[in-house]
Amino acid sequence: MAEIGETLRQARMRARIDVSEIEAKTKIRAKYLRALENEEWGLLPGPTFVKSFLRTYAQALGLDAKALVEEYRLSNETPNETTLEPIVSSSQRARARTPAGGRPPRGPSRAYAALIGGVVLVIGLLIVGLLSGGGSSKSGAPRTSSSASSGHKGARTHHRSAPTTGTGAQPAFVTLSLRPSARVYVCLLGDNGRKLIPGVELQPGASTPTYHARRFTITLGNSSVRMFVDGTARTVPPSSQAIGYSITKAFGRRTLHAGQLPTCA
Repeated sequence: MAEIGETLRQARMRARIDVSEIEAKTKIRAKYLRALENEEWGLLPGPTFVKSFLRTYAQALGLDAKALVEEYRLSNETPNETTLEPIVSSSQRARARTPAGGRPPRGPSRAYAALIGGVVLVIGLLIVGLLSGGGSSKSGAPRTSSSASSGHKGARTHHRSAPTTGTGAQPAFVTLSLRPSARVYVCLLGDNGRKLIPGVELQPGASTPTYHARRFTITLGNSSVRMFVDGTARTVPPSSQAIGYSITKAFGRRTLHAGQLPTCA
């Protein structure tokens, strides 16, 4: 059979087809087509691409693509190592694994098996003894468990009676500061009715100190002020009447009714 490249070239010349026409038909670049005709396999990306391009090129020329690919494989690809491995029968493999003395390896001896059996028996007897001893001690268990449970209940009761905020029996402190945007009347009372802002008008752009107390009560003449409770800005909704709040750590800001508003007179 003629060489692969020569077969491709002669078929193309007989059909009077230019390489550029084959390139447009097969989408294989012209330099790869010339490499196939010149059998310059090193210019192609790899054996897989060689066989793929060769098959496509041969089909475009009406040649036996399978025969050309097979010829390339036989001429240029080395056989796998597995194909060169000698065929060995199962009996030969068994003889190869047999030690040099000619006897196959022996399993565990009878003495070793008896020793293992004795150990297992002793372990079983110990487990049975432990289980039977544990059953005899159940009579005294309820009294201990009941006392433990009563103590546990007492601990839970004592835990529920402890305060959930602050330390000891005192509630936690809450912080408050005011920032008016227009003139606004403010009466602010802290713990034990202490007057922090004694019923005065605050001017726009001013800012009060940050007060600390367990409970604030405040009266505002209008809503032109922003309140900062624990650093969080809170707006005051518009109202045609004075506005009052109670502020604590546990309940936050709560609106006061008209009769509950603090006075600084």
